[in-house]
Amino acid sequence: MPSEEPEPVAQPPPAGESWESPPRAGVPHDDVAQPPSAGVPLAKRGKAAYRRNLPHLQAEGKTIFLTFCTANHLVLPESVRTQVLHHCLHDHGSKIHVHGAVVMPDHVHMVFTPLWDEQGHSYTLAEITNGIKGASAHSVNHLLKRKGSVWQDESFDRVLRSNEAVRAKVEYTCANPVRKGLCRNADEYPWLWREWIEGVAQPPPAEKSEESPPTGEF
Repeated sequence: MPSEEPEPVAQPPPAGESWESPPRAGVPHDDVAQPPSAGVPLAKRGKAAYRRNLPHLQAEGKTIFLTFCTANHLVLPESVRTQVLHHCLHDHGSKIHVHGAVVMPDHVHMVFTPLWDEQGHSYTLAEITNGIKGASAHSVNHLLKRKGSVWQDESFDRVLRSNEAVRAKVEYTCANPVRKGLCRNADEYPWLWREWIEGVAQPPPAEKSEESPPTGEF
């Protein structure tokens, strides 16, 4: 799929409002999540664009639509989807500002904007994606008492165009379970999160794991 040229920076707004410039470390901003406080790792240095089998493009301050699928058509049981959603939200407010996420039986959709570390460096798409996929794969394998890959190596991502409304994109994405016949309306589906609805409450609790953190396997 051809990559898109980076467009002028547009930031995540509250529902119904336009995005402003992203907050830098130490600059108060009431509308979006702030750069991480002390204790959050600094952003890893990386390229704005990289390629595996698919091109991956990140434009500073731009919102990203991300999709990653299970390996070998693995169907995620309902018992692990809450944990996967938790991992999608784990870095909300520290490395990313999550606008919406939905965990389907065999894939995940997310809409988010990368944030900056305390030195003003943006967290890279590769670091964000690898962190979510690696941690969630570890949890899924532990809960299901299995080994092997959970996610495909590749992910699909694209930068939202400046004329795309973030909330409209999230609403369309979170209607995916309805289109697949899994529920009658999005509010009935337990494994999705929207910043203006579920975001007013705490993220779903994580199920505790006694094993060590993931080492990078998806």
